[in-house]
Amino acid sequence: MASIQRAIVLDAPAERVWDAIRDFGAVHERVAPGFVVSCTLAGDTREVTLANGAVVREALVDIDDTARRLVYAIRTERISHYNAALQVIVEDDRHARLIWTVDMLPHDVKEYIGRQMDDATRAIESAFS
Repeated sequence: MASIQRAIVLDAPAERVWDAIRDFGAVHERVAPGFVVSCTLAGDTREVTLANGAVVREALVDIDDTARRLVYAIRTERISHYNAALQVIVEDDRHARLIWTVDMLPHDVKEYIGRQMDDATRAIESAFS
């Protein structure tokens, strides 16, 4: 199984970052605007449209307010396993660390997913600057 992790320090308190991350249906407005251009929430599944035109269905697995951790999963014809976890950690009073881990199969999607995560982390940094 391939695994990718990104960790970024955001210019916002952990409470503010967590409030946005846990708002599962507002990723396009509060977390990664510009990278995610639209989001439709139906129950525990959101359909997101990315700036590159890709449309992805993401199923909510868990929201843990105590650990400030959100987990979601994706399954497509191309990706047989995709599990992502975002965790918000207090860096100091004014900054939060966001750790985003993705495990996936098959291995050959790792490079593509890594590029997407890089683009998304830039949008996330902008959203909290």
